[in-house]
Amino acid sequence: MSKAIQAVRGMNDLLPEVVERWQRIEAGARDVLHAYGYREIRLPILEKSELFARSIGSQTDIVEKEMYSFEDRHGENLTLRPEGTAGCVRAGIENGFLHNQIQRLWYAGPMFRHERPQKGRYRQFHQIGVEAFGIESADLDAELIFMCVRLWRALGFDGLTLQLNSLGTLECRAAYRRELVHYLETQRGKLDEDSLRRLDRNPLRILDSKNPAMQEIIAAAPDLFEHLDDASRAHFERLGDYLRQAGVAFTVNPRLVRGLDYYTRTVFEWTTDRLGAQSAVGAGGRYDGLVEQLGGRPTPAAGFAIGLERLAELLALQGGSHQGVRPHGYLVLLGEEAERQGLSLAERLRDAGLRIECNGGGGGLKTQLKRADRSGARHALLLGEDEVRNASITIKDLRDGAQRSIAQNELIDFLLGSNLKNKEDKATADERRR
Repeated sequence: MSKAIQAVRGMNDLLPEVVERWQRIEAGARDVLHAYGYREIRLPILEKSELFARSIGSQTDIVEKEMYSFEDRHGENLTLRPEGTAGCVRAGIENGFLHNQIQRLWYAGPMFRHERPQKGRYRQFHQIGVEAFGIESADLDAELIFMCVRLWRALGFDGLTLQLNSLGTLECRAAYRRELVHYLETQRGKLDEDSLRRLDRNPLRILDSKNPAMQEIIAAAPDLFEHLDDASRAHFERLGDYLRQAGVAFTVNPRLVRGLDYYTRTVFEWTTDRLGAQSAVGAGGRYDGLVEQLGGRPTPAAGFAIGLERLAELLALQGGSHQGVRPHGYLVLLGEEAERQGLSLAERLRDAGLRIECNGGGGGLKTQLKRADRSGARHALLLGEDEVRNASITIKDLRDGAQRSIAQNELIDFLLGSNLKNKEDKATADERRR
């Protein structure tokens, strides 16, 4: 026997019990995003490699070490997207819907980075991304954060911490970069390997190091806030006012820089202490220069992304494992005529808005009842020779074992009354029956 093929390392299957948690997160996010007027856009997974080199930064870890890039058969260099913002901006420029317009957009799907796989960090990971274009003022930054707060509340999350910083404009960040490099050069002998590699290429990322041996050096580094221009400082202060007015707690973290070169002014990150080393569950900020950088006209923009793997794990840890979508009844079919009529009966029940799992592959009563129990349904609906002859159905309660027989034309009302506790589901079923 040949060896079974396994999934690519860092690219994981999502089994049904996990997918149910994802669906709960996705549905909650969709409701929140629509409430704020955001519309869905669907973007390609493959983009030209140049797009990410120009947007993320050619000297970032992502572009240098983590992208899945290859030449296609025509010699064009392509990349599986490592993040979503660049592709969204590219789509806006290419399709002409950014200039002199306000656009609120969102998307969802897989991203790819060739990192060392560990819990909460995979080579194929999934994000919901939110992007807004055409609004320069800090009220947009606040709106993005309010959306996160509303989503956390909808999912029952607590204990998430919001960290804020301002990176200022590209000009004031360049001035800060020079001073930071000068300081770090005086500490060169104490820098770890990652920091030495970043020193000449992306020194601000050193401030984000998680190495305990680096923390004293980082704490003594020059303060970026001292290099902010007046407009950036005022923008950040207004954002703080909006958040305090809404009762949203936050911590200013002057070492929060994010790993992408396109950020300007506001950056933020939501973290938890329940997921170990991978503490960030969502992050974003402003990228006012990115549209112009990628060939469009100057357009202010801001956005964020949330990681579905980490949110699903957090949901499970907080006792939020979803019960899943269970059938309202499991149809047990005993005999050839019952099998023939049972399929039609199941369709009529589904037309009424009920979820019905119908036995397949035959089997005796005991076998089918075991399947019914595993399905999660409360009621087994027994259709045998007697029931076919009498146009009846025998209902077995799989919790207490009680049995009763009713006419088939009473079955819909019985299942609606017994199983549909959700008023919205019942309304949908009633509408279908009409």
